[in-house]
Amino acid sequence: MKRIILILLGLSLMGFVMYYPIDGYERTGIKRLKRLELIKSGELKDAATLPIGAMKNWDEIELNLVGRKQDSTGSFFTVDEAFQKDISGLFRGLDRSYSLTILDISDPYNTRYAQRNELLGYQPGSVGKLAVLTALFDQLAKIYPDSFEQRLELLRNKSVKAGVWGLTDEHTIPIYNIEKKTLVKRQVIASDVFTLFEWADHMLSVSNNGAASIVWREALLMAAFGEAYPELTEEQAMAYFKETPRKELTDLSNDVVNLPLRQLGITHDEWRLGSFFTKGANTYVGDKGGSIGTPQGLMKFLVQLEQGNIIDEASSLEMKRLMYMTDRRIRYAQSPVLKEAAVYFKSGSLYKCDRSKGEACGKYMGNVTNFMNSVIIVEHPDNCTYMVVLMTNVLRKNSASDHLYLASSIDKIIKKG
Repeated sequence: MKRIILILLGLSLMGFVMYYPIDGYERTGIKRLKRLELIKSGELKDAATLPIGAMKNWDEIELNLVGRKQDSTGSFFTVDEAFQKDISGLFRGLDRSYSLTILDISDPYNTRYAQRNELLGYQPGSVGKLAVLTALFDQLAKIYPDSFEQRLELLRNKSVKAGVWGLTDEHTIPIYNIEKKTLVKRQVIASDVFTLFEWADHMLSVSNNGAASIVWREALLMAAFGEAYPELTEEQAMAYFKETPRKELTDLSNDVVNLPLRQLGITHDEWRLGSFFTKGANTYVGDKGGSIGTPQGLMKFLVQLEQGNIIDEASSLEMKRLMYMTDRRIRYAQSPVLKEAAVYFKSGSLYKCDRSKGEACGKYMGNVTNFMNSVIIVEHPDNCTYMVVLMTNVLRKNSASDHLYLASSIDKIIKKG
């Protein structure tokens, strides 16, 4: 009998990758940011050096395409022939295992676009957590349509327990004790309680799968309870999950994450999310429709994020802040040429091994499938700004080095103009 191993992996197995601007503690209540703030000021010593590009304050982050807010995403996707030729040269001799879209927005009114296998579907892995983030902000806007500050207050002040939804995930989360100034990294346990902002940060900053399932769960509860959600108790939530038919929960959870993407003009075949990120969530909800992502679908997302069109401008900006990397960088974002750049990044992986083939196979080196995806916005100090969606499925090889190499090469091409 074949031994098949399927493993869903996010970023954190390769190290902690922190997000949100360092000075964001007072705004968000995310405790680990207080630690980074102390390191930046020199009050707290740490062996790791913060990247130069990680030093932006939260109010320095801006959206780059608000001046083209009314333009369709399609208007950005006209291929620049010279740019395309240069980009295509990077893949000469390679097969369809590499797909990407690139949009240079250094001049928002004279953008350059290139693509390769842009409609090819990949298992998105942890990149799908951006859909969960969208669902969260979509539901917040429905509860408080006229007040973004009330949405922030709910994110800061609403604390929820992990329960079985956070299980099981080998990825660790950072837990910082402000009074003792101590940091502990461990797996999520069922009794963990964090605010919505902190769970969302755990979902993105260390790509914790348990946190992603919990944020998705809370978006589902927001959809079910509407204006009553802010006062919803854990007991009421548990009763809802126990008493509501599984199919009804599955259908609602699927709609919560996918309908906001459809409203953005991202089609079912361009990007969809079909299952939670942990087995614990399957206690109550099932899988539906499978998960897929394409370079074109994800680039549509990035364009509309920068336009301020994901939910609304304030939501788009806050989502971008949550994507901002403020610590150790990996894969595409690890390229030395990006050291001084601000990067907004999400990566995801999924590999599958069939050991009966007698081939080498291991972590990030699947011999059946070996997906690795990078979604990034790059902002250099000289205003060179661009967005890349790179999706690969190169068997029996850890593609992290390919992503890093391509990051350097793409940056060089864009900078030469």
